[in-house]
Formats: sequence, C-alpha cells, structure tokens
Amino acid sequence: MGFWAYLVERHALIWQLIVEHIGFVSFAIVIAIIVGVILGILSSYYPGLAHIILPFTQITMTVPSISLMGVLIPLVGIGVPNAIICLVVYSLLAIVSNTYTGIKEIPDEYLEAAKGMGMTEHWILFKIKIPLALPVIIAGIRTSIVMIIGIGAIMSYIGVGGLGDLIFRGIARTRPEMILTGAVFVSILSICTDYFFGMLEGYFSRKIS
Repeated sequence: MGFWAYLVERHALIWQLIVEHIGFVSFAIVIAIIVGVILGILSSYYPGLAHIILPFTQITMTVPSISLMGVLIPLVGIGVPNAIICLVVYSLLAIVSNTYTGIKEIPDEYLEAAKGMGMTEHWILFKIKIPLALPVIIAGIRTSIVMIIGIGAIMSYIGVGGLGDLIFRGIARTRPEMILTGAVFVSILSICTDYFFGMLEGYFSRKIS
C-alpha cells in the first residue's frame, strides 16, 4: 500500500494518534513552562541556587531518553506519567536557562530607574523583568517544544500512543507507508509549532523594542 492510499484508508486512526501526540506533549510543555520559568526566576535572584539548577538541567539532557524511561518504570510504571516526566525533564534546560539569561541581561539602568520610582521587587519582577525577558523565554519554550515533539514519538515504547505508534508498528511489520506517515506528521507538527512560536517571539521582540 502506498503512502497516499494509507492516508486515505486510515485517516481516522492517524487523526486519533495526532490528537494523542498533541495532548501529552502539550500537557508536558505546560508543566515545563511553569516549573522552568519559576526555577529560572529563582536562579536569577539566588546565584547559589543557579549553580545547582543550571548544571542539573544540563546533566539531565545528556541522559538518553530510553534510559530515563527505564529508570522511571519502577517508580511510576509505564504509560502517560512516565512519558510526562521524561518530556518535562528534557524541556527544562532551554526554558530555565533562557529565563535566567533573559532576566540577567536586562540593563541595570532599567532596574535602577524602577527602584527610583519606588517600585517594589515584586512589581519590578512582573512589570519590568518578565516583560523584557519574554522574547528570550519564548525562544526557550520554542526550542523545548520542538524537541519534545520528536522525543514524544519514542514514548510509544511505554504505551503512551501518539505518532510514534505508527513508526514503530511500521518498523515491526516492515510497512514503509506507516513509518513515513508517522515521521511526516511528527515533522509537520514540529514545523508548525516552530513557526507559531517564532511569530510569537518576533511579536514580543517588536513590542519591547
């Protein structure tokens, strides 16, 4: 069966797997954004904490995803919880480091002017630091989500579903059209996501310039 014939015949299954893939990747990136931005902000305020958090996120990126899934199986089993933890871990480096860098690179004169106007540190964070660092933070989110869309395909090994099912079933059954379908739609999701966050990053960059 050819690629186009397979798309037509199994379109319902393909759509279901696309929705599954978007679902668990979206859930993971929302958690990663919350955790990553908080850790990045804390790191910008406490240098000692930054010396722990930033190296830790770098080290976790060197751990192969298969190994991390295996380590988590005795703790959380297989399935969605395992996959979410893996994807969050792999998302943190770019989000934490970009949040930290975006805040630390804000010119001191901006912060001094805000303090001179009587703004509290709480207001400086939410009115000055985060808005000015937002394009850099979005760039980190963009990098993370594009990466974990691809890594998410591997999560089919632990029964999560998603487009990885097509790829690995196709390999097991020697069905090139299944492999190609899974790979093409993972690529399309990555490209569309990268384009969307690229536009978002550009919008906020123009807004603060």
